[in-house]
Amino acid sequence: MGALSDRLGAGLALRRQNDLYRHRLTLQSAQGTVVQLGGSQYINFCSNDYLGLAAHPRVIAAFKSAADRYGVGSGASHLVCGHSDLHHQLEEALAQFTGRPRALLFSSGYMANTGILTSLLQRGDHVFEDRLNHASLLDGGLYSGARFQRFPHGDVAALERKLVAAGGSGVEADEKGSVKLVVVDGVFSMDGDTAPLAELAASCARHDASLMVDDAHGFGVMGSSGAGSTEAAGLDSSAAPILMATLGKALGTSGAFVAGSELLIESLIQQARTYIYTTALPPAIAAASLESLRLLHEESWRREHLASLITRFRRGAQQLDLPLMPSQSAIQPLLAGDAARALSISEKLRQQGLLIGAIRPPTVPAGTSRLRITLSAAHSEAQVDQLLEQLASCWIGP
Repeated sequence: MGALSDRLGAGLALRRQNDLYRHRLTLQSAQGTVVQLGGSQYINFCSNDYLGLAAHPRVIAAFKSAADRYGVGSGASHLVCGHSDLHHQLEEALAQFTGRPRALLFSSGYMANTGILTSLLQRGDHVFEDRLNHASLLDGGLYSGARFQRFPHGDVAALERKLVAAGGSGVEADEKGSVKLVVVDGVFSMDGDTAPLAELAASCARHDASLMVDDAHGFGVMGSSGAGSTEAAGLDSSAAPILMATLGKALGTSGAFVAGSELLIESLIQQARTYIYTTALPPAIAAASLESLRLLHEESWRREHLASLITRFRRGAQQLDLPLMPSQSAIQPLLAGDAARALSISEKLRQQGLLIGAIRPPTVPAGTSRLRITLSAAHSEAQVDQLLEQLASCWIGP
């Protein structure tokens, strides 16, 4: 391994030199607004547990009860003998909740996105992706073999020009037809802003393309019922025929799903390698997710409280003249610019008992390192006020 070791060592040394080296946090507590790390407690402002359900007593009880009945592992892939009635119930519940005919579970969001794109697209097709899409969407588009094009973030006019130049037809084209697929995040994971979904759907309709939305960070939070960014934008299954979302954020569990037509779901069952060739999620995870969905229906106050906290934080940050990025979601990034500066501010905040991640390249473009602050319905107003107070004292001027 001489040459390989040399290359790996040089790569790690370069990351350290450029303040890009990453370290894992080892929590000693359940996920929540207060977590324990290294024997100390911190107010947690970097989790995606947007509704505070990851350690909810009812979700835990559902998990335990299902584990007692079904065991821990699912034992096999969905197509062998790993698909339980709990998986089936969850798929039906997710389809109904999102207003789609069917839904299909995947073991992770990354597997869902790469599986969808590599199954639906082939050489000669066209896939158009927002420049700030999640890595799994970008990788899936590249792996698909289709003609891959990125358009400037949120720029519908630029997308239209590319669609006009491409020609071809939609996802349900005949075997000889060329497919055009537009792929976007509903809520962008590092900027926190929302895609112009209504305008994108209209553009797709004009140019015989289909729209895929990854709603990992909008599902459960946005929309009148919490069904996500497509609901908030008023898009039904005809306008957004491919809807993907994860269960490990607002629902507080694990895994992902895609919702759409009978034709879409059956095609993925038959063709998606990341679905066919992997072990199914534990049935207890499906049971916990079903309970989270029930809580989502019953406790709309969680979304309302989260919205109130977002408004409170943004108002306070603006009063402090902090470089807040334009986001109305639970993701509230503060732009630091330099990677070393982002790390320094993050460390200062940790010394004051606040856990906030410093996001650096390659996750975000060079020169746009930031603190990615995430709010949860489980946070209190007092905790948000404490965050603002500490930001006022720890923020390092440019």
